[in-house]
Amino acid sequence: MAAPWTAIALHPFGGSFHAPGSFISGIRLEIWPEGAQAEAALTSFDGASLCRSRIRDGLAEVATDFRQDGDGLTRMLLIDRGLTDLGRGATVQCLLDIETYRTLAMLALPLAQSLSPEIRAIEEALGAVTQRMKGQVWENADEMLAEITRLASELQANAAQSLYRFGASTAYDFIVSERIATLGEEPIAGETLGSFLERRLAPAMRTCKSVEERQESLSIKLSRTTELLRTWVDVGLARQNTALLTSMDRRVKLQLRLQQTVESLSVAAISYYIVGLINYAAKGLGHDIVEPMLSIALGISVPIIVVSVWFFVRSVRRRHQDS
Repeated sequence: MAAPWTAIALHPFGGSFHAPGSFISGIRLEIWPEGAQAEAALTSFDGASLCRSRIRDGLAEVATDFRQDGDGLTRMLLIDRGLTDLGRGATVQCLLDIETYRTLAMLALPLAQSLSPEIRAIEEALGAVTQRMKGQVWENADEMLAEITRLASELQANAAQSLYRFGASTAYDFIVSERIATLGEEPIAGETLGSFLERRLAPAMRTCKSVEERQESLSIKLSRTTELLRTWVDVGLARQNTALLTSMDRRVKLQLRLQQTVESLSVAAISYYIVGLINYAAKGLGHDIVEPMLSIALGISVPIIVVSVWFFVRSVRRRHQDS
């Protein structure tokens, strides 16, 4: 029987192997019965990070240091103390799931770390805008609204980028916790797999969760600030419209007064011309007796003519207003 961790002929992940895509996770899991070879395999792990525990009600023991070998594979040792074939297969599958989903869950951490400075910059920019709003700078509402809109679009772009990854990492972390619980670990010496992952994986997941919650909280704050600024803009527009309507009302009143003045002058002018025409027509008769009577008749007709012209001009104006 070969010694533990020796090179394997035609090892699928060694030598000239080239993965068809990005290499995310790989595991070298060796199963040994209880004995000297199993104890020898244990000595190859790093004692500072060794995780070792009894599982499956003492029917097996699992050990790993979660370190990768030269081929990028995480080494795990399963010591069989009486597992059935079915139990052995289920345990192997469980250990493979723990390492695979642990690695997949950690993929969100670099993204969370890269997004954190951007979120902090948006938070600071939002704080600057709200400080300006406290100063009641109404005339800059449009400018501030444009800035808030820019911040919101930037945040939504980041959220869209991270939504899937954060959700997937949460699901992967839940799977890891389920698999750890399935093993039913009992500590032997040092850490168990569960305690190691609680110390290393849980903080990373809390970091991702914190970034996700900051995005949600910031989105709500931006939405509320946008609504407030839109209210400012609407109030400003209403104020401008009121001022415009007031100005138009003043102009209309001025135009009405001018129109009334022009109408009065028009009545006087038309009456004057009508009286003059009557005078010229009467003088054309050429009788000296008519002259004194003509003067009296013109004097009497002036008020009648003025009133008649005034009623005529008024009726014309009313017809135009009705139309």
